[in-house]
Amino acid sequence: MRLWHEELIPRLPRQQLLGQHRECCALRGLGWNKKHATVDYVFQYSPYKLYQYHLKVLDEMKKRGYNNDPLWENPMYRGKACPPYEEDVFKKENESRPIYPEHHAAYMEECIDNLSAKGIHL
Repeated sequence: MRLWHEELIPRLPRQQLLGQHRECCALRGLGWNKKHATVDYVFQYSPYKLYQYHLKVLDEMKKRGYNNDPLWENPMYRGKACPPYEEDVFKKENESRPIYPEHHAAYMEECIDNLSAKGIHL
């Protein structure tokens, strides 16, 4: 699992963009708080930050004409297999830039290198 640097979202090829949507859905659902070295940092923050990130992915999907289940646009929604977030767990936060501080310049380079290794040159 990986959340690409948010500035890369508009430049991601179709497969990676749709994969990012699936990753966000998984993390918002049953994957919340499940250990994974690459994305553990998201669990240090309110799930609202993940929702903010996911909205960027959903917006890009819409721009490209892809359809998604509009239920994912509800910040409390966690998928069909999970109950919605409880209000006391879900703290709304203003969007920061970047959404996750871990998405810094070095992480951008790491993401670009990762994509390059897959034959994707942005």
